[in-house]
Amino acid sequence: VDHQKADWVSIHQRICQLLIPIRTSLPFLLSEKERKHGAEQLVKRQKYIIDLVHSAAREFILEGKHKEAIPAALHALRFGTEVYGSNSVQLLPAYLLLAEASTGVGHLPEASKYLSQAQWIALRTPECSAAVQCKLHRSLGLFWAAAGDFEQALYHLANDIYLASSAFGLKSLETSGGYFHMANVFFRQNKTDIANSLYAEV
Repeated sequence: VDHQKADWVSIHQRICQLLIPIRTSLPFLLSEKERKHGAEQLVKRQKYIIDLVHSAAREFILEGKHKEAIPAALHALRFGTEVYGSNSVQLLPAYLLLAEASTGVGHLPEASKYLSQAQWIALRTPECSAAVQCKLHRSLGLFWAAAGDFEQALYHLANDIYLASSAFGLKSLETSGGYFHMANVFFRQNKTDIANSLYAEV
């Protein structure tokens, strides 16, 4: 009951009506052209829901509502798997949202599992862009910072900054996020001089 209530409050009430045409099976006696059109419409609807639930999960995380973000991110993963397959690079954003939300509520084993899956997909996808890889390293950096392993956190955040600067430019907003999180790690290590210089860079 608690799980259903959390799901409803988080995302289900927003997508409930959108799920009806997706869950309704097509009539059996259709022409090939009608079946193809029906399949295309189904994928369009699923992609729309993926965008909607992804945005909702991101919004919850930005508001600090990590628990509410989890059901929305799970929907993004489920529909993404249906549309793109279970090993697609398109699933990385959903895995990263789940890892960030799980870290936010203190469920580090679950976050580790999602991050491992994301890393595995990235490693198997040679065409994985620097923009996607920098998000993966940022998530890993935040995870290790939450786990208290600051050396691992700094390693991944340094990779985040490198990849973000190569994808978006050294002075980009995306790159400044890596500097900010790295500064937070140095601050937690009581290395305030380094932290302050990085905050100034941000």
